Amino acid sequence: MKKLLIFAIFFFSIQSHSQTFIKFNGATALLAVPNVGIETSIGEKTTFSFDVMASFWKSFNGHNPMEFYTFTPEVRYHFKEKYNGFYVGGHAGPDIYRIQKWNYWDSNYYEKGFGYRLGVTVGYNIKLSDKFLLDIFAGGGWHQGFYHGLYNDGTPGRYPEDHATEYNKSGEWMPYRGGVMISYKL
Repeated sequence: MKKLLIFAIFFFSIQSHSQTFIKFNGATALLAVPNVGIETSIGEKTTFSFDVMASFWKSFNGHNPMEFYTFTPEVRYHFKEKYNGFYVGGHAGPDIYRIQKWNYWDSNYYEKGFGYRLGVTVGYNIKLSDKFLLDIFAGGGWHQGFYHGLYNDGTPGRYPEDHATEYNKSGEWMPYRGGVMISYKL
């Protein structure tokens, strides 16, 4: 009992001085694509952020698949002070997708696979109160995908442009994240 009491006092004293925020992206929510995260202090001007974004849409028009899941761990450096003003972050994270590429929208092809992203985020924190802040950000970098090209209409096999024996590989520089995170301090 004594150890439990000491642990509880220790846990709540850490939490009372904690600089940990839970976050929800209001911009992607408008598109019915939830993006939630958590960010915590790891140094004088550095934080660690982890967020998950998911599109549960099997399709947005009954034909074109748009289902994906991204996981983004990121270390951020704040120029002024943590959670106030400009910051820059570096991240690397995996993703899983079943999506139709923009250049195949007029076909019955789609891609099912996985990949990873290496990139940078630039953002700005605006303190609204002691407990709330806005995190306005945009990011991008290199995405490397590994996928199978399949038919959208149930035709078996892979489409003709998919010549790979295992996975097709596609890598490109691109913007792939952004929004306005509404953050609440725990």
